[in-house]
Order: sequence, then C-alpha cells, then structure tokens
Amino acid sequence: MSASEPLLSVRDLRVHFQTDDGLVKAVDGISYDVMPGGALGIVGESGSGKSVSSLTVMGLTRFPNARISGQVLFEGRDLLTASNEELRKIRGNDIAMIFQDPLSSLHPFYKVGTQLVEAIRAHTEVPKRAARVRATELLALVDIPEPARRIDDYPHEFSGGMRQRVMIAMALANDPRLLIADEPTTALDVTVQAQILALIRRLQDELDTAVVMITHDLGVIAETVDDVAVMYAGRVVERAPVQTIFSAPEHPYTWGLLRSIPRMDLPRALDLVPIPGRPPSLINLPSGCSFHPRCPYVRERHRKVDPPLDAVPGDPGHRVACLLEPQTRRKLWRELQAGQAPAEARAAVEREGEPA
Repeated sequence: MSASEPLLSVRDLRVHFQTDDGLVKAVDGISYDVMPGGALGIVGESGSGKSVSSLTVMGLTRFPNARISGQVLFEGRDLLTASNEELRKIRGNDIAMIFQDPLSSLHPFYKVGTQLVEAIRAHTEVPKRAARVRATELLALVDIPEPARRIDDYPHEFSGGMRQRVMIAMALANDPRLLIADEPTTALDVTVQAQILALIRRLQDELDTAVVMITHDLGVIAETVDDVAVMYAGRVVERAPVQTIFSAPEHPYTWGLLRSIPRMDLPRALDLVPIPGRPPSLINLPSGCSFHPRCPYVRERHRKVDPPLDAVPGDPGHRVACLLEPQTRRKLWRELQAGQAPAEARAAVEREGEPA
C-alpha cells in the first residue's frame, strides 16, 4: 500500500439495529478516509453514531439484530466480509482501541502487568519473561513513573489518568497501524486531559500510528487531529481539515458545537450558548434535514429535502450537508463570530436581502 492510499476507507457504512420499538438507524451512510500516520476526529453529541461506527470497524457490532452494509476497507481489505477469526487477528494487532472507561476495561482481579502480558502474547509467540519486559517498556513509553514497580499493581491502585495511560500502553502493545480512541479523556480533569492528548500526539509522531479520535468536545480535537467529521443523527453533516472547522465552518450544527464551548477571547461572565432542543430519535428521524427541528435558520424546504454531503464551492476538501446557500452560510457565520445571537444573525442577513 502506497503512502498516498488511505489506510482505512469507510464507504456508505450503515449500521441498523432491529428492536422491539423499531429500526434504530445508528449509522446511516457515512464515508471517510484515514491516511497512514494521519489523524481524524469524529465529533458529535451522544447518540450521533460516532462510537457505533468505530465499533463496527473493529467488528464489535455483529449482533443478531444488526444490519450492516457498505465497506470498511483496511489496507484495501473489506473488514465487513472478514470472518470472526480473521477479525480477532486484526484486533489488537493491526487496529487497536482505547475505550472511554479504563476502570471497566481493566480486570480488577488481575495485576496491570498480567493483563499487558496477556495482550502481548495473544498476538505474538513470546515467552512470558520477554512479554513482561515489553510490558515494562510500554508503561515507560506512556510516562508511568517507576514502571518496573507499578507493573505489579492492580488497576484500583492507579489514578484515572494513569489507568488511561495503561489502556494506551495495552493498545500499543503490538504496534498497531491504526489506533481508535473513544472519548479517551472522559471523566478526567482538564490538566490530565491535556496530558493524555499530548501523549497520544507524541506517540502518533514517534510510532507513525494513524489515529481516529472520537469525542463530543471540539476542544479535544483542536490540536490533535488533521481532519474532522462532524456527525449528527447517524450521518456526517460536515467534513473538513481541522483548521477549516474552527475558522470557517458551514453547518449550523457545527456552529452550535463551537458556540457551546468556552472561549478565551470572550468575557468570562458571558453565558455559553447551548444548542436548543434534543437530538432526534434514531427510530423516527425527522423528514428532510434531520437537524431542521433545532436549526435557527430553517426554511420550509429544509423540512422536506434531505441534503447530500456536497463539496463547498472553492474548497474541494470541505464538504457540508446543508441547503442554505454558501454565501448565506458564510454571512451567518460572520455575524455569529461578531457575537450576534442566532436570531439576530438571521435578521442581519435577511436585511441584506438574503433569506436565512
């Protein structure tokens, strides 16, 4: 595989679950690429489908009630058609995942070193002593102090941040080509969050590992990833380089996510601006644009027409699923950046003769 070809290529992935209440469209036709050594952020509220999409890449959603279609190409091989045995060889070896709750991911009855040794020996035929040496090296790699001593501690003897470092060490045990981090900083204080994110960035650079970062917090991915896919109601509604997402976003949902996080350049007493309403039911999605019940700029046709993910004019690397005209979207974002509320921004654009 050449460096110009994607390491992971997801095409029109759909993951639906048949339940007693109806068909849950958890992931409903998403596509994205991750280049070798690159980093992609998948952002969205809880229930947007971001975790389900990555669990499907790992082959962890093959339930009897699941309907999975599309393609998940890893180094050109479709993981959706791979057998369970083939996936077991790939998981932890070529693709590894860091889960958001390390305390529930680590077995409380076994020492950290024992669990690391097991992760190493599951994919490589090495003696226990050599695996233990490797486990100690991994703990040192993720900056755990006194790794030769801490290797014999139990998970409850580590802090939350240190447990997350152990999970990162376990994920890196067999030098995976792709690392999926599912909310890796949840429940950690801000200082520890920064340390974990800096650690992931450093390891990505040192080991040339591609990263998929899943989060609900745009602040987490600001300096961590190269590209961002914003998900809403099981779909990607905007995809662009990370700098573009922060400087020139074009979807009202992305604007809402950005306005709901604190900013250093605004007065401390200024209230955060939450996105109104609630995410829709994935069983009974709204007609037309799925975001229209919460969108301050909705028009009548938005309730009927489902917008495709199209390239932004003049910026082929930026795609957005929105029926507002490109010039209208840019004017609205400028008004929001100037501190206007959504209703005021809409009124300002309409005064200029643009319906918003």
